Amino acid sequence: MRIVIVGAGEVGSSIAKSLCDTHEVVVVDNDPERVESVTYNIDVLAIEGDGVTLSTLAETDVAEADILIASTDDDETNIITCGTAKTLGDPFTIARVRDTKFLDTWQQAEGALGVDFMVGTTLLAARSVVRVIGLPSARDVDTFAGGRVQMAEFEIPPDSPVAGQTVQEADRFESLTFAAILRPDDVVIPSGQTRIEAGDEVVVIGSESSVQALAAEVSPHAGTVDDILIVGGTDIGYQIAKLLGEQGLTPRLVERDHDRARELAELLPNTTVLESDGTDRDFLEREHISEVDTVVSALNRNERNLLASLLAKRLGAERAVAIVGEMEYVDLFEAVGVDVAINPREATAEEITRFTRERRAENVALIENDRAEVIEIEVDEDSVLAGKPIQESVVDLPDGVVIGAITRNGDFVIPRGGTVVEPGDTAVLFVDADVVEEATAVL
Repeated sequence: MRIVIVGAGEVGSSIAKSLCDTHEVVVVDNDPERVESVTYNIDVLAIEGDGVTLSTLAETDVAEADILIASTDDDETNIITCGTAKTLGDPFTIARVRDTKFLDTWQQAEGALGVDFMVGTTLLAARSVVRVIGLPSARDVDTFAGGRVQMAEFEIPPDSPVAGQTVQEADRFESLTFAAILRPDDVVIPSGQTRIEAGDEVVVIGSESSVQALAAEVSPHAGTVDDILIVGGTDIGYQIAKLLGEQGLTPRLVERDHDRARELAELLPNTTVLESDGTDRDFLEREHISEVDTVVSALNRNERNLLASLLAKRLGAERAVAIVGEMEYVDLFEAVGVDVAINPREATAEEITRFTRERRAENVALIENDRAEVIEIEVDEDSVLAGKPIQESVVDLPDGVVIGAITRNGDFVIPRGGTVVEPGDTAVLFVDADVVEEATAVL
């Protein structure tokens, strides 16, 4: 496919890097330094120019493009870019937006504004936070097959009962597959005799109940999440509180600005809004921070989110989740004590990725900065999976692919060697990043 990406920031560059080996990619940016960086670091055609202008888009030959992705940091620019591209051709247009008001407008009239698909950065990140909150001890969580299948990634702590066990010993759950173990320099597809070590990142796929049961085994002390404190009444803080309220939870939200606090109190009937500074130690102690199950830092600046998270943990909060504005700081946050760092740009890149598959997957989750993917596909008659027991079809798949779950007519099917996959089934698979294109070509 020919893909034009407008905006060579973190999101645009990340997407371009993941696509350049298998697609014809053109990247546009008006910053000469970014254009130079893309030119030297990624095998794409980089053009310096303004993506909203007809002349620049014509230079990219957008009329012949299959997809245009508008991924600058400016919402209006991205929307206008999509509309302008539609005047020159008919590429599938994707616009990234941060402000949810644009997403609301687009959802009222899908396809309006010249945008075929709109990706709401703030809402995606908020959903990621809420999924992680719902599964204590997990670093990443995603759902597939309409919520019937769950993927989770756990870091195994040294005191976990699972540490030191083989996969066979740890696998005490009927509808769960240990899909992979991620180590610093390796992605291990485990067998029953593979030993799980402390510090391993374990990726599992299965029914929600089985994943929840494993979470309890991985960290028995994690318990349930009832007391949630959100620091920051930003748009993403508001969205997190709103989603939690819709699930019947009653979080507290701390906002320093008087007017914003009053506004949020009116908008969030299930949330207790506190007007104060979430990095004030005395305030946190008065609010019994030591009894809080999860603190979510959703302020506008990275350094304040780091401060709020580490202070809350130091004062006794069980778990800290922080929003991180730049992908490069995610590992740093987690290295110094934040339990889970979520980057909205990474969530955006993940969402856009599923539209760039040669054969489009139903759903995609990127694992550990694109080291692997979990994909959901509907099996058709041309798939190597169709009509055969799994133990026969896996020989036609590259190494690094694990069938994690199957659903059929809405029911969960446990994938075993003798399971015959039928056309129409939904399969959820773990795929090593090195073999994604090879695997999806035959799936």
